[in-house]
Amino acid sequence: MASVIRPPSTIASIILPKIHSTNLKIHKPTNHKLTFPHLPTRHRIISCTNATPWDPPPVKFAPKDDFLPGPTALFETVDSNETKTTTTTKTYSKNAYIRWPMWLVGPSILLATGIIPTLWLPLSSIFLGTNIATLLALTGLDCIFNLGATLFLLMSDACSRPTGQDPDPEPCLSRAPFAYRFWNTVATVSGFIIPLTIFIVSQKGLLFEPKIPSISFALLLGPYLLLLAVQMLTEMLTWHWESPVWLVTPIVYEGYRVLQLMRGLKLGGEIGAPGWTVDMVRVLVCWWVLVLGMQIMRVAWYAGFTAHLHNDESSKGVDVEISS
Repeated sequence: MASVIRPPSTIASIILPKIHSTNLKIHKPTNHKLTFPHLPTRHRIISCTNATPWDPPPVKFAPKDDFLPGPTALFETVDSNETKTTTTTKTYSKNAYIRWPMWLVGPSILLATGIIPTLWLPLSSIFLGTNIATLLALTGLDCIFNLGATLFLLMSDACSRPTGQDPDPEPCLSRAPFAYRFWNTVATVSGFIIPLTIFIVSQKGLLFEPKIPSISFALLLGPYLLLLAVQMLTEMLTWHWESPVWLVTPIVYEGYRVLQLMRGLKLGGEIGAPGWTVDMVRVLVCWWVLVLGMQIMRVAWYAGFTAHLHNDESSKGVDVEISS
């Protein structure tokens, strides 16, 4: 008999038996069965360095790093992504909690800086005579309101941004329509140019008599013209930055302008202004109340337009889902 044994290495070993026939005796038992004698064998090992031609080549296994990522790196990636998502959600939740007080703080600032001084501050504490001191006092009141209006618009802009339900929210940009910007500019420029034109004409003695002194005209309409210029600048900035507060800005300033002109009517009686000047202030009050009403109607129109656009997008989404 012969057996072939292959060790793990490339050296092939062949074991061949060596048979020694020393005693060849056949015993014949009584049961008539043949029994072969025990043949002692001795194994001899033959080694060779080359494998036989019919042996298959050795298979080598090389690990590939790009086949599957290691389990540690995979788990670390998943954990890092979950950590980032959790951190982002917590950050936006904190921002949402911070925005809640703004709904009360913003209007309170607007009330404290604009309405309360105009309604409850006695006119005698402001009017110190027909002089520069009174003009500076009136301008200071309007500057306080402008500061409050700026803070209110900043808070309104912050509240109009996404609350952070989406981890990566898109920037909230709102572009004012061209028609809105055009007519709003026309209304603002008209309210600025018409009083100046009337004053220049009255100084030349063409239509309006008697003449009004320059300091009296400055007390009546100086703060009005200054705040109107600030409103124009603020609106242009909101249009340029595409802030969602472009629809609220004229309402804030025009609401205060009505109170400002009503204060001018009281000052007209104190400084002894001509009748045509008081009538001009009354016309300006009516003009800005009309413009303010149009601005409020635009807010209602914009709300309906946005709701209609949202419904159209929702219906299109439903149609796509049904078709798919």
